[in-house]
Amino acid sequence: MRSRILAVWRRVFDLSWPVMAEQVLRTLMRTTDLIVAGFFSPAAVAAVGLADIYGRLPLWFGLGVGDGAIALSSQDTGSGRTANRDEAVSQALLLGVLAGLPFAIFGLVGSFWAIEVLGADAETVRLGGLYLAIILLTAPAFHVTMIAARSIQGTGDTKTPMYVNAAANALNIALTVTLAFGLGPFPELSVVGIAVATAVGDVLAALTFLIVIYSSWSELSFVRPTQLVIMKQLLVISAPRVAEGITELIAEFPFNAILLAFGTEVNAAYHIGRRVYQQISSPLSRGYGTAANIISGQALGRGDTDAAYFNGLAAAALAVLTVGSLGAVIFVAAEPVVRVFTSDPTTIGYATDFARAYAISTVLIACYVVLAGSLRGGSETRPPFVAKLTGAVVFLLGTTYLFGVHLEYGVVAAYVAVVADFAWRNVVVSAVYLRGNWLERGTEMMHERGSLSVETDSKE
Repeated sequence: MRSRILAVWRRVFDLSWPVMAEQVLRTLMRTTDLIVAGFFSPAAVAAVGLADIYGRLPLWFGLGVGDGAIALSSQDTGSGRTANRDEAVSQALLLGVLAGLPFAIFGLVGSFWAIEVLGADAETVRLGGLYLAIILLTAPAFHVTMIAARSIQGTGDTKTPMYVNAAANALNIALTVTLAFGLGPFPELSVVGIAVATAVGDVLAALTFLIVIYSSWSELSFVRPTQLVIMKQLLVISAPRVAEGITELIAEFPFNAILLAFGTEVNAAYHIGRRVYQQISSPLSRGYGTAANIISGQALGRGDTDAAYFNGLAAAALAVLTVGSLGAVIFVAAEPVVRVFTSDPTTIGYATDFARAYAISTVLIACYVVLAGSLRGGSETRPPFVAKLTGAVVFLLGTTYLFGVHLEYGVVAAYVAVVADFAWRNVVVSAVYLRGNWLERGTEMMHERGSLSVETDSKE
């Protein structure tokens, strides 16, 4: 048993470290956005944070379709059905481009209203509206980047997406500093400069990924879509994942509105505290989650359901051990870390507490992300959606409003709600995982699209 666990851990680490490195740079890019915004004003920080709520909707759509692509890509890689894999990837990319157009239109006509409806002050609305309009214009390119990266990861190649995204994110960071502060020949654009840097990075990354898939660098190829069953399965797998994003977006509106009622400094502190967690420990959780998705999906593709089940549990144990230790570091070092983002004393106090709430949650988040990743590798995306929906409504919003507003405990209720939300998500996802029905779902969907033969299935 010990040798089997260690073998899975080595495989998980080999697949996850490039994803972790990529995510570190991606989150560093967002962290840089907040740090740079902090040099201007708390309103600038709040503007970037509030705009990012809407910016996460294209993110979740890209992740949703990307999860469909990585599930089919990993399963069909395991079964050797490369024709089905290439068609799934081609259809996913086309779907991503088309779905990005409404976001771009919304960015042009509704960005200022979107920030204003959250109850922000006039300066936050002005800055946030400009920022949101620019980043939503490149939503189709962002979708291509997300879907292409996860499609390539499904083949077992996690290094190529790392190289592409690392270069794009490094360029983004350099442009953010240059354009925001007006270094060299460039004018000082403040928050607008931050948004322009993000847009440029997303477009260049998308173009690079398309070239990689078209060339011999990747195992994937573009094909003309012909199989409706593959599009149907992409939508079935992707829809709950996209719904997760919509749930988060809807929950963020009243949650941020409550925090804004406590004060602009409290809202800015929330985004800073959350960013501390996202920068330090979130990349590890996401890396492990992606690796769990790949190894579970490929094992199912080979017809080995026992390995798919065991791999997910082993990956979750590794994530809890390593990410949990980082959570302890975040808790202890919270105050000096948040001082990197702001010098406002009031904001520092609240941000420190938010960072510690997320530090306590790191073990819960790591376990949830990995088990959910394994479920997605088996084409099961519904339980994570249910977990997020119920957690957001009952705990994140319910606890914050009931205890924070109605019973007047204030922002302390928000700290408790963050931890309770992720604890509940683990209850839901773990119960589904341990039952094992997700293995049957993945196998049935492979049979439906002709990716699992009788001979392969007999290996179970």
